[in-house]
Amino acid sequence: MKGILSEIGRLNHIAIAVPNIQKASSIWENALGANISSTQSLPEHGVKIVFIESPNTKVELLEPLNKQSPISKFLERNPNGGMHHMCYEVSNLENAIEKLIAAGVKILGDGIPKIGAHGNPVIFLNPGDFSGTLIELEEIKSN
Repeated sequence: MKGILSEIGRLNHIAIAVPNIQKASSIWENALGANISSTQSLPEHGVKIVFIESPNTKVELLEPLNKQSPISKFLERNPNGGMHHMCYEVSNLENAIEKLIAAGVKILGDGIPKIGAHGNPVIFLNPGDFSGTLIELEEIKSN
């Protein structure tokens, strides 16, 4: 099975859907002393985001831009917010996609990578294939 599955790298971030990004950012900053990035809008993904930096990974806070956002649907089911997805790094997203498809994993959307918050290509994997957890893969090129 090792030859079939994508070789994931480090955990890049855990994403938390929130109904109010300013309020959520404030509690992380004031209560935990977290370093918060500036807010960024990603219309292609239907969200605005901030990143909370920690020594070993990041937390991404997601607020929907509109009612069509997948985060709006998530917040309808979870009005106070909650963990939305986990993002792992891969060195070659196209190779990872081939291996995942061969293993029977469903790529969400049209299956074509989109540019994510860090300017890198990303895809999302069917939560049903991963114990109910939405997984994002982000291509990170080594220097």
